Amino acid sequence: MATFQKRYNPDRSSEWNYGGAKWRLSRSKIDLFFECPRCFYLDNKLGTKRPSFPSFNLNIAVDELFKKEFDIHRKAGTRHPIMEKYQIDAVPFTHTELDVWRDNFAGIEHTHEATGLTVSGAVDDIWVQPDGTLIIIDYKSTSKAERIEALGDSPWEIQYTRQLGVYRWLLEQNGFTVATTGYLVYANADKDLDAFDDKLIFETTLVPVETDVSWIETALSEIKTTLETEGIPASGELCEYCSYREAAGKKLLHLHNKLKK
Repeated sequence: MATFQKRYNPDRSSEWNYGGAKWRLSRSKIDLFFECPRCFYLDNKLGTKRPSFPSFNLNIAVDELFKKEFDIHRKAGTRHPIMEKYQIDAVPFTHTELDVWRDNFAGIEHTHEATGLTVSGAVDDIWVQPDGTLIIIDYKSTSKAERIEALGDSPWEIQYTRQLGVYRWLLEQNGFTVATTGYLVYANADKDLDAFDDKLIFETTLVPVETDVSWIETALSEIKTTLETEGIPASGELCEYCSYREAAGKKLLHLHNKLKK
């Protein structure tokens, strides 16, 4: 059996770069801008993205199973047990475009008039209250010692809050009424069992997230300015990729100059 090798491509097709026909400002690209404007510029303007991580296949499997589980209740128009447990008066939302909105290569879109940027995001799920108000839902999975009942202030958790805010904004721009409180359906794997026995045991909790969309207009304006500049944007304060490039570049340049002598 031949070994599959995925080669890193540092020069993406221009149609996927800013100004190209297929380029969209995804929710993850907005997060990249907050993390490091320079890496964001290299990716979206110059077409050289960061090397990718291996896929988190266990997390993907949990997401897929959650979707199947909630889709059973979506089809039946019934409340999922976690909605009953946390007294959420809602059912999974049904819409003709839902499969598109949940597709990572499509998502729900809106073209921002002031900047001309087309923003997109792929939601995990949406619930709907009796009055038609939508609730943004995202699935998460991890393995922590403590019970997960609230978000903290780690970079990942700040990103989750921003993520749900973008989804809320996109739905609102498409004419929907959306609750300010979204939720993470959080699956936490138990590591304290005596043995693996071919199974993982999860505790699923519902974590409320107070979304904020007030930052989005300013962020889109700053992103547009960054994409239009011909200068080199600043690095993110904690960006390991920029630190690596700078350190490696200096050492290679020193070696190059040394060998020229």
